[in-house]
Amino acid sequence: MRNVRFLVAYDGSAFFGWQRQDGFDSVQQRLEEGLHALTGVHVTVQGAGRTDTGVHGLGQVAHAHVDTRLDDDALLRAWNAHLPRTVVLRRLETCAEDFHARFSAVSKRYLYLTVTTRFPPPFGAAHCHWTPSRLDFARMRGAAGALLGRHDFESFSSSGSPRTSTVRNVQRIHFLLRKDRFAFVIQADGFLYNMVRAIVGTLLDVGRGRLDPSVVAAALQGAPRATLGPTAPPGGLYLHSVQYEPEVLLERGQRGTRRGETGP
Repeated sequence: MRNVRFLVAYDGSAFFGWQRQDGFDSVQQRLEEGLHALTGVHVTVQGAGRTDTGVHGLGQVAHAHVDTRLDDDALLRAWNAHLPRTVVLRRLETCAEDFHARFSAVSKRYLYLTVTTRFPPPFGAAHCHWTPSRLDFARMRGAAGALLGRHDFESFSSSGSPRTSTVRNVQRIHFLLRKDRFAFVIQADGFLYNMVRAIVGTLLDVGRGRLDPSVVAAALQGAPRATLGPTAPPGGLYLHSVQYEPEVLLERGQRGTRRGETGP
């Protein structure tokens, strides 16, 4: 019996989210069923984050305690052979017994992809958000800057997930711009339910000129959700990567010089 940590990528359009739930197909369920088919043992897979219906994973991290004679590489190949094409284990390694994908994490990074072509793309509608609107990225960057730091993000969340606090620390924000698309990337020590999609929907309306950039700062001071933009659709959202302290990822005796990151 050993604890294994693995990096998972998946097409969220094929699932009702990460978490196992009766009557609905989920990523966690497929991973557990694949491992059961391989080993004959029912094992619980723990993920770093619970992505919602339609949300994708590029660098989801998970762990499980497995009882097998297969080494890490053989287990990686065999487990992948028991998974649907919409889920793939990108990496797998034996880790410390006390490693927990969720509780050992220090931050997560999400990416939201928006296509800005004149006409909707002929494919990929479930994997990006399309808008033909002209966007003012200077206004969007100005509004996004107010999000950095520790704030109460209650106005950027939806009910439906238990939480002890709505305060989160946003550590990094940037835009990746291309000719006909852009990605909004945000990293924080945690995220509320629909928080990233609410931020993106608001920033898009700021970029369109429908909202003043000041609405973001006002919402962080308690202005209600109704003052912000709509929640952006889930297809453009990707869990990009999960960050851990270096000593969590390194073997005993090794030294890390920077924060460890597991992701693409």
